[in-house]
Amino acid sequence: MMSKAKVNFPRFGSYNVAARHIIKNGLDCDYIDAPPTTKKTLELGTKNSPDFVCTPFKYQLGGYIEAIEAGADVLIQVGGLCRLGYYGELHEQILRDLGYKVKFVNMANADFSKPMTFYDEFKKLNPKLSIKKITSACLVAVKMVEVIDKIEDFIRENVGFEKEEGSFDKLHTEFLDDLSDVNDKKELNIIYKLYMKKFKKLEVNKPKKPLKVGFVGEYYTIMDPYSNHYMEKELAKKGIVIERWMNVSNTILNCPVKEIRQSIKNYAKYDMGATAMYTIKKAIDYAKDGCDGIIHVKSFGCTPEIDAMPVLQRISEDFKIPIIYFSFDTQTSDVGINTRIEAFYDMIMMRKEQKK
Repeated sequence: MMSKAKVNFPRFGSYNVAARHIIKNGLDCDYIDAPPTTKKTLELGTKNSPDFVCTPFKYQLGGYIEAIEAGADVLIQVGGLCRLGYYGELHEQILRDLGYKVKFVNMANADFSKPMTFYDEFKKLNPKLSIKKITSACLVAVKMVEVIDKIEDFIRENVGFEKEEGSFDKLHTEFLDDLSDVNDKKELNIIYKLYMKKFKKLEVNKPKKPLKVGFVGEYYTIMDPYSNHYMEKELAKKGIVIERWMNVSNTILNCPVKEIRQSIKNYAKYDMGATAMYTIKKAIDYAKDGCDGIIHVKSFGCTPEIDAMPVLQRISEDFKIPIIYFSFDTQTSDVGINTRIEAFYDMIMMRKEQKK
């Protein structure tokens, strides 16, 4: 009998739980999870990447190398609306040049408007793939993503006010561990309801009108905690509610693209690509909803988000809301980030006091 393929999917927020479900339950392959992202991951990716490629490319490349060292023999590359869609071929060439003999499945070759193209890519992992089995696994994984996003939205709203330090993080880890063992939608629903009750029971000391900050920016950096230097945790430590719309549920599964384009027409006539349209839309929403400030994050050289920045400045002027910009590369330091966050916090706190 042929051994099962040992498959790795790039580490990305908490969504690897859903990727693992598809690979194990739908594709009948072994899942190889790369080690948690660390400085070593970035160093590996940076060492073997072109200098001016964006940071997410380097994180993914470093993660692939660590996954191969952990036993992976098949790597999955995701597609994207920006340069990410072209990275699969370059990642593959670099890994080949480094001497790694692995199989590469590039999902950028699939088309959401043609579901069978995904089946064709998946068949490269398992030639005996069952349409029924992979469809069932994908439907469960989609619901997993939605559940993860709902739980994490609740955490962002409340973690800054927890009475017992680390209680939300601890329960979140338990939630993801139990989610990994789910087999179907019924079990998934039970886990979701159970943990939502548990999260709501955690003691918090939340004021009636806490500081609220809107979080906008480039897809990978805003959703991957290590890439943005755990900025959400730093904000939570200061007792701030973090409003972040950007997640997979909102941008891929349930995204009202036409409505978003219509809603930003006074600020952007054309779609500038990737996440720029969402950045502008949510900045407007956060300003209208009474957020005390907005934080914009991106990787160095992210063209769509660079194009969005002048529009954000206009929104800042129109709605009299402060916006601070962070651009992350391989040289970004925690000290510099924390200093700027501290200054931003002091400013929005003073503004809030003056409005009373």
